Amino acid sequence: MRVVVVGGTKFIGRRIVEELAARGDEVLVVHRGKTEPADLVECRHLHASRAEFASVAAEVRTFGPDAIVDTLAMSRADVTAVLPHLPDTQLVLLSSMDVYEAFWLVLNEREGEPVPLNESSRLRTVRYPYREIGGRPSDYDKLDVEPSYLERGATVLRLAMIYGEHDHQRREEFILRRVRAGRTRIPVGSGSWLWTRCYVGDVAAAVLATLGTSLVGGEVFNIGEPSVRSFRGWAKEILAAAGHEAELVRVPGAMLPEDLEVTKSYDQHLVFDAYKAAQVLGWRPDPVAGLVRSVRWHLANPPADASEDFSADDAALAAATPAATPRD
Repeated sequence: MRVVVVGGTKFIGRRIVEELAARGDEVLVVHRGKTEPADLVECRHLHASRAEFASVAAEVRTFGPDAIVDTLAMSRADVTAVLPHLPDTQLVLLSSMDVYEAFWLVLNEREGEPVPLNESSRLRTVRYPYREIGGRPSDYDKLDVEPSYLERGATVLRLAMIYGEHDHQRREEFILRRVRAGRTRIPVGSGSWLWTRCYVGDVAAAVLATLGTSLVGGEVFNIGEPSVRSFRGWAKEILAAAGHEAELVRVPGAMLPEDLEVTKSYDQHLVFDAYKAAQVLGWRPDPVAGLVRSVRWHLANPPADASEDFSADDAALAAATPAATPRD
C-alpha cells in the first residue's frame, strides 16, 4: 500500500511508520521537519506545519495514497487546516479515550461512570479539559476532531494510556527512575487505580489492521489491552521486567512524591473495553512482551533531565509506620 502519515517522527507516529515500512508499504510522512531522527526508517518526507498543509496538498495527491493516517489532529483548527485538503481515500484518525466522561470525573476526583467503557459510553460533557490544568494547548479537544473525520468515513481509534520506546511522557519512569538509582524501598499510595494501557507496538498493529479493510469506515474503536492491573500491580511488573527487587511501601497519599501520585486512590477507574477491535479487526495485543521491550529501552535511554533527588521519597518512607506498611 501507499500510505501517508501526518506526523510520524515521534513516538506513536514513528512506530506506525516503522511497522508500515517493515511490511513493505510505501510511506510518505508529512511533518514540520523539526524532528527527523537519523535512525528513522527510510521513507519519503514532506515538510509543512499543519497550518501550511494546503501548500503540500498537491504533492500528497500526486503520491496517490491508498490510505492516510492522521496522528496529530488535536483541535478544530488542526482539522480545518488538513481535512479539506485530503484526497478521497481511506482515513484513519488517532484519537484518545479522554473523550469519555469518565476522564473528566478523574480530573475532578469524582466517580459516576460504570466500567468497562465501550465505544457507546457517555462522552465528556465539559469541553477543553486541559485549559485549567495545563499539559496541552488550551484548544485541545478530540471532541472537536472526531466528528468531521467520521463524516468523511474515517476510522477513529481511541487510544488508552500508551507506553513504549520513544515515549516522551515516559509512563514507566515513576518506577524506572528509582530502579536506575538502585532504590530498594519505594513509597506508594494504595495503588488501586485502574487505567487501561497499551504498548505502542500494539497501537501500530491496530492501525495496520484497519488499512485496506472495507468494514471500518465511519467506525470508532477503543484500543487498549484486554486486561488491566492496578498501578501497584503495574509497578511490580515494571520491576520484574527491569530485573530489580524493591519493596513497595504504603504511605499516606499526602506524603507521596509528585511523580508517584499515580499510585494514590482515585474514585473513577478508566477501564476500557477493546472487544470490538478484537472482533472486527482481529487485533490481538501482546502486553507482556511489549512491557519488557519498553522497560529495556527506557533503562538504556534515560531522560537527560532525570532527577537524582529522592529526598521526598526518604521523607515519605520515614513517616510510614511499620504497622501501615504491608510488605509485597
